[in-house]
Amino acid sequence: ALRLDREVVMEAVRQSGWALEHASDVLKGDRDLVLSAVRQNGWALQFAHGALQGDRQVALEAARQHGQALRQAQPGQNGDLAWRHVEQEGTPLLCATSALREDRELVLLAVAEHG
Repeated sequence: ALRLDREVVMEAVRQSGWALEHASDVLKGDRDLVLSAVRQNGWALQFAHGALQGDRQVALEAARQHGQALRQAQPGQNGDLAWRHVEQEGTPLLCATSALREDRELVLLAVAEHG
């Protein structure tokens, strides 16, 4: 099946990150392939293997492409990412966990930077 063929799936995710949804479970755990997918579409993070959803570099790449992709990062992994993106654009604070939204310093930074 084509969903098992790494070369075919890599080309597909380069064209549309959403293609990761149809990849085999093994390929959803392929870090390079997932990085390519999230660089094309940050929302593809939701289709990655759970371990890769918690991978800092993978989550950062997804968030660079689309800040709200932080919603797909594994719990405990988006604290640093939330700080970084609040500094850049503010809105990803809305995508952070409720615990992070209750972080007084983070909220103050968001308000100071972006009103």
